[in-house]
Amino acid sequence: MSIPVYDPQDMKAIDRIAIEELGVSSVHLMERAARAVADAAAQAVRSHPGEIWLFCGTGNNGGDGIAAARFLREEGFSVRCVLLGEEASLSPDAAQMLIELRRQGGDVLPFSPDVSKRPGVVVDCLFGFSFHGTLRGEALAAAKWINASGAYVIACDLPSGVDPTTGRVEGEAVRADLTITMTGYKTGLLLDQGSEFAGKVQVADIGIPKEAKQFLPAAQVTSQEDAASCFPRRLRNTHKGDYGKVLLLCGSVGYTGAAALAARAALRAGSGLVFLGVPEPVYPILASKLDEAVVFPLPAKDGCLSEKAIPEIQRRLASMDACLIGPGLGSGPDVDEFVCAVLTSATCPVCLDADGINALSRHKDLMQSVSAPLVLTPHDGELARLCDLSCPGTRLEQSKAIAGSLHAVLLRKGFRTIITDGAACYVNPTGNPGMAVGGSGDVLSGIITSFLGRGISPLNAAASAAWLHGAAGDLAAKQRGEASMLPTDQLDALCEIIKELEGRSCGDGFAPY
Repeated sequence: MSIPVYDPQDMKAIDRIAIEELGVSSVHLMERAARAVADAAAQAVRSHPGEIWLFCGTGNNGGDGIAAARFLREEGFSVRCVLLGEEASLSPDAAQMLIELRRQGGDVLPFSPDVSKRPGVVVDCLFGFSFHGTLRGEALAAAKWINASGAYVIACDLPSGVDPTTGRVEGEAVRADLTITMTGYKTGLLLDQGSEFAGKVQVADIGIPKEAKQFLPAAQVTSQEDAASCFPRRLRNTHKGDYGKVLLLCGSVGYTGAAALAARAALRAGSGLVFLGVPEPVYPILASKLDEAVVFPLPAKDGCLSEKAIPEIQRRLASMDACLIGPGLGSGPDVDEFVCAVLTSATCPVCLDADGINALSRHKDLMQSVSAPLVLTPHDGELARLCDLSCPGTRLEQSKAIAGSLHAVLLRKGFRTIITDGAACYVNPTGNPGMAVGGSGDVLSGIITSFLGRGISPLNAAASAAWLHGAAGDLAAKQRGEASMLPTDQLDALCEIIKELEGRSCGDGFAPY
C-alpha cells in the first residue's frame, strides 16, 4: 500500500503523541530505529568491506547512531563511533545509549578529518529531520569528509545538510547511497535536491502506534500494490468491450512516432479497443506501423489535424470510455480550435499531454467550460505556459494549489513526479535519468488513458500509471543501460512488469472509480 509522506513538524507531533500521550518508551523507539540502521549497515558491509563508521550528533539522531554502534559491536562488526559535539550536550536518550555502549566496552571518539584509515561503510546520524540552515564548522568538515571517503553512505532519517521540509541544500550536504527513514518519508527526501542526496530510500517501522498518526500525510508514495490494483485477475466470461474503448488523437507530419508509442502503450496497459485518429497525410504510415490499433484518417491542414475533423471526433467521442489528446499533435490555429472543441464536448475522462497542453495554455479561460474529468501531464516548461509557477511553497504545495485551481488531476513530471487533484497527493518513486528521451511521455500518456478507459479514477489512474511507467523504465535501464534505452524498450519492459502485477488482489490499493 502507499507509504505516507510527512511534513517534519507533523512527524515531531506524531512522536510526541506516541511518547507523551500513548506511553510509548522513547528509548524503545530509539532502539527500534537504531536496529533498522544497524541492519542496513551490516548488509552493506558485506559488499563494501571495512570498518563501519557512525558519525553521531548530540541529538536523538545521534542517539540512534550510538545505539546502532552497540548493536553492530554485539554482532562482531568492527565499528568506530564518532561524536561531533560535547558529550555534556547529548540528549537524555542519546546519553543513555552512550552508557549502554560503554557497558559493552565501546565508546565514542572525537572527529578527526586527518585520519588515514578509510571505512567501508559510513552512517550519517548527525541531525536527521531536526536540521535547518546550513552545515557549519565541524559538521561541515564531517560532511565533506564523508563525501570524499569513497565509503558506502547510509543516512539515518535524512542526509545531513538537506532541509527536511523543502529538500533544498544550501552549501554542502551528505550524499547518501541509502537513507533509512523512520515511520514514513519526510517531504525533504522527495523534493528538490533532497531526492538526489537521499539515494535509495527505505522506510522503517519503529513501532509508532497508528493512534498517534493523527495528521494527514502531506502526500503518499505510490507502491507496487497500488499499481497491482489496476490489474485484477481477468474473468473468463469477458470480451474486449469490458476493458475500455479509448480514443487517441495524436500525431502530425514529422511526429508519427509519438502517436504510435501512445497507442502501443494503451494496448500494452490492457485496453480492449484503441482507436487512433491521425491527420490524413500520416495515415498510411501509422496504419502500417500499428496492427492492433484501429487507425483512421482525419482532415488535415499544414500536416496537422484540422478544425474540419471536429464533427467526426465529436461523433466518435460519444461512445468512448476515455480520450487522449496531444502527443505529436503539432501547433497552429486549427490545432487550437480542434483541442478546444474536443475538451468542451467530451464527457468521458480526458488525458491532455504535450501539444494538447500547449494549445490549452493559449486558451486558459476554456477550463471554465470543461466538464469531463481531466488529467494534465506537463513537465515544468509546459506547466509554466499554463499557469504561474512563482507562487510560494514547496513543489508539493505548489502542485496541490495548481491542481485545485484547475479542477483537474495534475501529473507534474520530473524526478519524483507529483500527482495530485488538489487534495490528495502522490509522489512516484520509480524511474531513472535514462527515461529523459523523446517518446517516454507518449508511453506514459498511453498508459494513463488505458487506465481511465477501464474505469479507474483519474487520480489513481495517473498515480498508478506513473509507477508502472517508471518501473518499466527501471527494468529497461537494467537490461539496456540508461544511456542506450529507448521508449520502445520501456514498452517491452512494460509487459514484464504487468505480468508480475497481474492477478494480485486489489487489497488496500486504489479502489475502482
